[in-house]
Amino acid sequence: MSKKPTIYSRRKFTKLSAAGLASIPLLSFNNAAQPTVSTSPIDLEVHLFSKHLQFLNYEDMSAAAAEMGFDGLDLTVRKKGHVLPENVASDLPKAVKAMKKHGLSSNMMSTNVWDISSEEHKTVLKTASKLGFTRYRTDWLEYPEDRSIEESQNLYGEEAKKLALFNEELGIIGAYQNHAGMHVGAAVWDIPPILDAAKSQFIGCQYDIRHAIVEGGKSWELGLRRIHTHINSLVIKDFKWGVIDGKWQPINVPLGEGMVDFNHYFSLIKKYKINVPVSLHVEYDLGGAEKGNTKITIDKDEVLSRIKKDLVYLKNAWNRAL
Repeated sequence: MSKKPTIYSRRKFTKLSAAGLASIPLLSFNNAAQPTVSTSPIDLEVHLFSKHLQFLNYEDMSAAAAEMGFDGLDLTVRKKGHVLPENVASDLPKAVKAMKKHGLSSNMMSTNVWDISSEEHKTVLKTASKLGFTRYRTDWLEYPEDRSIEESQNLYGEEAKKLALFNEELGIIGAYQNHAGMHVGAAVWDIPPILDAAKSQFIGCQYDIRHAIVEGGKSWELGLRRIHTHINSLVIKDFKWGVIDGKWQPINVPLGEGMVDFNHYFSLIKKYKINVPVSLHVEYDLGGAEKGNTKITIDKDEVLSRIKKDLVYLKNAWNRAL
């Protein structure tokens, strides 16, 4: 297959069956460095990271997300997630049924998938593909001490290629998230060599501006320039630096209260014509919901109010950006 995926609105997406999704016409694609672009105005499609609603069942989670105004959910299908990998065949259809009942898009999920030799990982992708999921986040990678970084890059490039080929068979797209810390891709410049080795539209980057600024400081814009042609989804969240227990570290805060200049960032996203789904992460204090806890210490309505506030800010910031 040598074409690019078309981005669908929630209204149109909910009209498509899982079988129909397998035959969605795709745009022309010639190489892995070609950007995802649109000649029409970019509409923001916002999914809530379901980690923050893991204190709710599928029905209540979906109802809450729809009531807040989200287009869909970025469903956690992983250890300690809304759907456990070992139960994916039985539980993922239940989650999708609840989401569609409330008019939510069910095309994004966050997983621990990477090793395509794992039957469990393959089952997750096969089940998700049949249910209409079109995008998923992969697991994170590390640089082992007993192997050089260059050797690890080459190895992960080969693994990405195998994963991309399997994705292509299923018609589903993987995304590796840049995440601050000791992960591969904490420095955004790590990611393109791995993705370039795959040479496929079926594996790309889930770009996280919060983590990019934590690691990139003032140079994050160069990193975005380098990675933008590989981006197939976005994560939105904010942070500021602060001292905790005598050490400087990033502290998660509501959107607009931290280090991310969303006006400038969104202007660059529009400049590069990056038209991809967005996953909103709300990782400051939500009474434990920010950590994916199944029991929370503050009122449910307060959790939802704080999440909704971020969603409103996000949409307003997007509309303001030129």
